Amino acid sequence: MRKEDAMDALAALGQETRLDVFRLLVKAGKEGLSAGAISGALHVRPNTLSTHLGILSQSGLVNSERDGRSIHYRADLGTMQFLVTYLLQDCCGGNPELCAPIINMATKTSAEDEAC
Repeated sequence: MRKEDAMDALAALGQETRLDVFRLLVKAGKEGLSAGAISGALHVRPNTLSTHLGILSQSGLVNSERDGRSIHYRADLGTMQFLVTYLLQDCCGGNPELCAPIINMATKTSAEDEAC
């Protein structure tokens, strides 16, 4: 992951509604949610949500797919994994064993997501 991509992803998640949207989509899993379902669950006006979904999509954290008249959104966990890897790449001043618990947790979560 490039530094600019990491900064875009972190900036996208650095806003309360966008963080809530991303977390909701992570919970929804591979099925994702329609914009209407996200709007209803988070009590966000559709036009406001559209802006937030656009920012999350541009950062690569969310993917969308048209389904008839609606659009389904899904969290892109691959991008999140790249972001976490980028952040931990030079972890702990050359002592990677200090970061092992975090890396193990991320690896375990990734394996569990694939099983879903």
